[in-house]
Amino acid sequence: MKPQSFIFMGRYGSGKGTQSTLLIEALKKIDTTRTSLYIQTGQEFRSYTQESSYTAALTKKTIDSGRLMPEFMCVYLWGRLIAQKYTGSEYLVFDGTPRKLMEAQMLESLFPFYGLEKPWVIYLDVEHEEASSRLSIRARSSGRPDDGKDQVEVRRKAYEADIVPSIEYYRTNPNVNFLDIDGERSIEDIHADIVKKLGLE
Repeated sequence: MKPQSFIFMGRYGSGKGTQSTLLIEALKKIDTTRTSLYIQTGQEFRSYTQESSYTAALTKKTIDSGRLMPEFMCVYLWGRLIAQKYTGSEYLVFDGTPRKLMEAQMLESLFPFYGLEKPWVIYLDVEHEEASSRLSIRARSSGRPDDGKDQVEVRRKAYEADIVPSIEYYRTNPNVNFLDIDGERSIEDIHADIVKKLGLE
C-alpha cells in the first residue's frame, strides 16, 4: 500500500483518540512495512503546557477553560512535528486536527507538498448529550480540567461555531475522501465500519 493520510474529526468525546489508535493497529497488521505518524494535537498541547514559557502558560489557561487554541499555534504544533519526524513513508493519522476552518485550509496544503494522495476525513457523528455523558465518565478518571461541566458547555459552543464549518468544508471538498460515521455505536462496530469503508478488510 502507498502511504495514506487519515483525519479524524468530531465532537469532544466522540472517540477520535480511540478510533485513531484502533486504525493504527489495523494498519500495522495489513502493512508490516510501514509505521504510522500519529498527530494527536490535544496531547501535544497538554505536553507543551509543561514548558516554562509565557506562551505555554497561556496555552494551559486556554485549554483548561475548554476554549480552542488559535490557529497559528495549532499549525505551529503539527507543522513542526511533521517537519521533524515525517520521512515520507509513514501513514499520517491526525486526531483532532484540524478544528477551525482556516486550519483545515492550511492542512490541505500539506498533502500535495508531500506528493500524497487525497486524505480520508473520518467524521465521527455524535450528539452533544452522548458526548457529554462520555466526558463526565472520563472526567472522573482522568481529572482533565476541560472535561468539567462548565468547560464542556464552552466546548459545545466552540464546536458549533468553529468546528462544524470545518466539517462542512470537507464534506463537499473534492480534495478529500469524506466518511460520515455513526459514532453512537459500540467501539468495535465503529471500528469495523471505518475499516470496511476504507477498504482495509
